[in-house]
Amino acid sequence: MLYWLANLLLSRFHELRVFDYLTLRTVLSVLTALIISLLLGPRMIAYLQKIKFGQSIRNDGPQSHLSKAGTPTMGGLLILASIIITILLWANLSNFYIWLLILVLIGFGYIGFIDDYRKIVQKNSRGLPAKWKYLWQSVLGLIVAGVLFFTADTPPETQLLIPFTEHLFLHLGFGFIILTYVVIVGSSNAVNLTDGLDGLAIMPTVLIAGALGVFAYAAGNVEFAKYLYIPYIPNAGELVIVASAIVGAGLGFLWFNTYPAQVFMGDVGALALGAVLGTMAVMVRQEIMFFVMSGIFVLETVSVMLQVGSFKLRGKRIFKMAPIHHHFELKGWPEPRVIVRFWIITLMLVLIGLASLKLR
Repeated sequence: MLYWLANLLLSRFHELRVFDYLTLRTVLSVLTALIISLLLGPRMIAYLQKIKFGQSIRNDGPQSHLSKAGTPTMGGLLILASIIITILLWANLSNFYIWLLILVLIGFGYIGFIDDYRKIVQKNSRGLPAKWKYLWQSVLGLIVAGVLFFTADTPPETQLLIPFTEHLFLHLGFGFIILTYVVIVGSSNAVNLTDGLDGLAIMPTVLIAGALGVFAYAAGNVEFAKYLYIPYIPNAGELVIVASAIVGAGLGFLWFNTYPAQVFMGDVGALALGAVLGTMAVMVRQEIMFFVMSGIFVLETVSVMLQVGSFKLRGKRIFKMAPIHHHFELKGWPEPRVIVRFWIITLMLVLIGLASLKLR
């Protein structure tokens, strides 16, 4: 909106041309989302406490978590509001990718909202049944995958980039739709599984979003893309605004979500953030490096799959508790230690991902 207004006034006030610069709008996007989160956070937390939107704690979980019962949840609404408002203010709203990402945020956020609402307000411990949650995630994921495939104008937009190579791309055809679906839905659920400790999910989200912003900036510039051996994706540069909004909103939320948390994001935040990260990774053609950078999310998901599979097949558990962050807690690691070590691992993986931007 502000970007559009600045362009409208360019003919009269040439000084406003500075708002056309992507780098400036990126900085303003981070600051705007951060400030919105910090300003709205206390009010939203107080409101959630007033209407008793408190977290229920599993009886079979770590005993240290019982003290968290009643902590306000659904704080993901704060994150989504900060991101969407910031996007509307600073992004070029004529960019097709921007609206598709807003759709992902709202759609997956709504699925998470229904799940949280059923658990907290309707006192239904199951929340939204898994089959229905997965169904609607699948519907949205396939819609986004189909739209990206059928609106692609150039071959690189649907090819799979093999990292650390100079010109190795795999032609996927309709396999692009399947891959995109798996990345979006898988990422959405992976972030949701990771969101079990104070700040555990939001900081990796911030780090990965920042890295995807770098990929988007490079992919959207024909010279940078050529120099770094990555596919040139027209209009992908504008995704930097979305990535920076996630960074700002995430850091603002972490102010209240850091140990001991004043608020939890809930499914409304986790499902939406995971899905939008996956969608951005597909848009900039970095699915493989996204998998690497999201190593903690992948580990959490695999730990649940192994635990369930082992118990069903052998009647034995591999871990003391899944997802794996609870395993380390039950082994005696203090919660802050688990959180910070997982953050450090994510930072290392993100740096590896950025190292795939191979220079000549």
